[in-house]
Amino acid sequence: MQKQKINRRSLLTKSLTKAAGAAVLGVQVARAQQPAWASLFPGFVSEQVKTSGATINAVKGGRGPGLLLMHGAPQSLVSWHKIAQQLAKDYTVVAIDLRGYGDSSKPEGGANHVNYSKRAMALDGVEVMRHYGFEQFFVVGHDRGGRVAHRMALDHPEKVQKAVVIDIVPTHKLYHNVTRQFAEQYYHWFFLTRPAPFPETLISNSIEFYMGKGTPDTGPEYLRCFKNPATVHAMCEDYRAAASIDLEHDDADLTKKVQCPLLVLWAANGAMGQQYPNLLDVWRERAANVSGKGLPGGHSLQETTPDETLAEILKHFRA
Repeated sequence: MQKQKINRRSLLTKSLTKAAGAAVLGVQVARAQQPAWASLFPGFVSEQVKTSGATINAVKGGRGPGLLLMHGAPQSLVSWHKIAQQLAKDYTVVAIDLRGYGDSSKPEGGANHVNYSKRAMALDGVEVMRHYGFEQFFVVGHDRGGRVAHRMALDHPEKVQKAVVIDIVPTHKLYHNVTRQFAEQYYHWFFLTRPAPFPETLISNSIEFYMGKGTPDTGPEYLRCFKNPATVHAMCEDYRAAASIDLEHDDADLTKKVQCPLLVLWAANGAMGQQYPNLLDVWRERAANVSGKGLPGGHSLQETTPDETLAEILKHFRA
């Protein structure tokens, strides 16, 4: 009888030890599976937000008025990590992966690539901000995200209080004023629009070469996302939409201007700055209240010149 008690006690101890070990292992596995942006956005919470057309990966942090951040290509929401925490001191910052990018869902392109139109992406952003309780908010968009911000300000003028676009010229302007310089520097605007699976195949077969190393903090995350063939296809659909359905939407709105205050920032020595030295005049064709300036740094100003970019954004929103 005594021996049975000892055996039972020993068995119970071993079982509890195994259970505790499994629990610890489970925590370790969960932590190991955290995406890179979890450590790049301390204090932020992540969530998958269901919209009417997609499931959008988002991180939220800070307090105050709502501020939506939208990235470019081939990137994801982690492109904002150098300025998001500073912005979160004054705003409730929501950074999202555009549909098709990062950890957001990748819907089918649809007829004429309509599901990757900037109109569809803009509606995602509006619905995400509504999910967090904001019917009005500020917007900052870089590259593709800037084009989404432009469309959002046109389609939802009652939502966007102020907007910032980073290193872009309106899509309609670019496609209707193609120059040799533009074609050489923005070759991907034509390559990515070729019918599937031509660009998808070439990119996926040499993804590291196409993406490049990037910076140590964000490069591996961008590469992780684009090793997913569905992300590559979605990016191509985004560009195909820009050359088709987006132009149709722009043609219908040529007499309509963005009414909210718009700040335009660009890389002074970059492709857009060189090709359009009168960049503010170009944007005045599409917006009623425009200010802005060229900054040192590369195309992704929020990554290459974060301090100057942050200062200009805050000055614009506080004015």
